[in-house]
Amino acid sequence: MLKKRWISMYVENRIGVLARISGMMSGKSYNIDSITVGTTEDPTVSRMTIGLYSDEPTFEQIKKQLNRCVETIKVIDITDAPTHMKELLFIHIKECSEFEKGEIFRVAQVFGAKPIDYGMDSVLLESVNTESRNNDIIDLLMKKFKNVEIVRGGVVAIESISMKDR
Repeated sequence: MLKKRWISMYVENRIGVLARISGMMSGKSYNIDSITVGTTEDPTVSRMTIGLYSDEPTFEQIKKQLNRCVETIKVIDITDAPTHMKELLFIHIKECSEFEKGEIFRVAQVFGAKPIDYGMDSVLLESVNTESRNNDIIDLLMKKFKNVEIVRGGVVAIESISMKDR
């Protein structure tokens, strides 16, 4: 059964590591749904968060192949682990009236999004939220407005200390 799965990886912070990891995944026909990478508290180590849809046997194979990569330090399956996961989302609503801007601000407030730029006929929102909560605001705004541009930054995750927040 296909299921959304999550991997957190520590890798050497070197040129080409992201390309090699994503190239290995695409070479094996594994489709990455989300991938983010950034330097950790140790400048020689980066942390990747990878989201993908997979069945259990394929996911086990993916983890084994990621562990075989020379630059890999550690692979952690966080699919069912208590984690905090957030995604950066920008939503640009264009060609909107003053009345529609009021509605956009109300929707943003309900979803915890922030207006970060404003023009004569457009509004730019920023949402740092769970992937599903961002999907909800996108769905609502796409139904209500005609000219909507979406930019998503991918999910970052960290293991929870005391709770689960997805």
